[in-house]
Amino acid sequence: MTSHAPDTPGRGSRPRAAVAMSRDAAAAVLDPESLGALGRICDLAPLPALDDLSTPRARSLLADAELLVTGWGCPPLDAEVLRAAPRLRAVVHTAGSVRGHVTDACWERGIEVSSAAAANAVPVAEYTLGMILLTGKQVLERARDFRLSRTRGNWLHTPRRVGNYRRTVGLLSASLIGRRVAELLRPHDLEVLLHDPYVSDADAAALGVERVGLTELFARCDTVSVHTPLLPETRGLVSRALIDAMPAGGVLINTSRGAVVDQEALTDAVLAGRVRAVLDVTDPEVLPPDHPLWDCENALITPHLAGSEGNEWRRLADLALAETARWASGAGFLHPVRRERLAFLA
Repeated sequence: MTSHAPDTPGRGSRPRAAVAMSRDAAAAVLDPESLGALGRICDLAPLPALDDLSTPRARSLLADAELLVTGWGCPPLDAEVLRAAPRLRAVVHTAGSVRGHVTDACWERGIEVSSAAAANAVPVAEYTLGMILLTGKQVLERARDFRLSRTRGNWLHTPRRVGNYRRTVGLLSASLIGRRVAELLRPHDLEVLLHDPYVSDADAAALGVERVGLTELFARCDTVSVHTPLLPETRGLVSRALIDAMPAGGVLINTSRGAVVDQEALTDAVLAGRVRAVLDVTDPEVLPPDHPLWDCENALITPHLAGSEGNEWRRLADLALAETARWASGAGFLHPVRRERLAFLA
């Protein structure tokens, strides 16, 4: 299907659009400059954003909307909503995953969908690169010890396992983020392995990585970074057996979804001092206050901050603006989401 914005008598060729997401998300991602730019591309309904698509105001705006700019907190675009939006042709999502709001009814209608997942992958990959290098140098642990001792010690006695020269890093999944991490790792003196059953040896070589089996990934790598989406078949994929296969002192980094990892098995390994963990996500998302990982020196837990935050939200808005402009001009999306690819997306 070719994207286009239909001409509307009295309105020129600008598509009618509305913003559908939580009001907090709209305030964060769509700053006044972004809203102004969006309003120059579209006949944009005024804020506040639609966070409830059943209200009279929402139904009035949906009746004319040809395009929805969505974000975190957008309600599901189900069959009932679509009946109220007979002109809707496209959805431009200002975040990553569209699973929460783009339903089967959207695909059956033939609605075109774009996502800012590529933009959101950038800070996650940057976080991952930073953590790979920091943990390889054992910066966090050594800074803690330095703070306690107030003395440097003999740096010539540094264990040979410390450092990032020829360290082996494993990537679990060649997702958008996994691929970006592989790209960022290229300038460094690291051996990078990848496990992804949908990537060929030739594709892996093009990424500059070595394709290996799942068990081999964990057994060979000093650091394993998890980038696989949470699907029924990937829940608990990082099992006790895989964690036990990691070398002593190995590092597991998870910026994907907590439930991809066997949380109990990882906790046991970290508490035993066998492995270290950097967790931007956990299962549950926030661990109970008395969970032992909170006070474990071998674990660094961050509050799901690897994705876009602060000034990085502007990158999401800029991509959404570019996609909206392309669609309005008839050029089609540069970052489309395909229904057949949903099983491989976060």
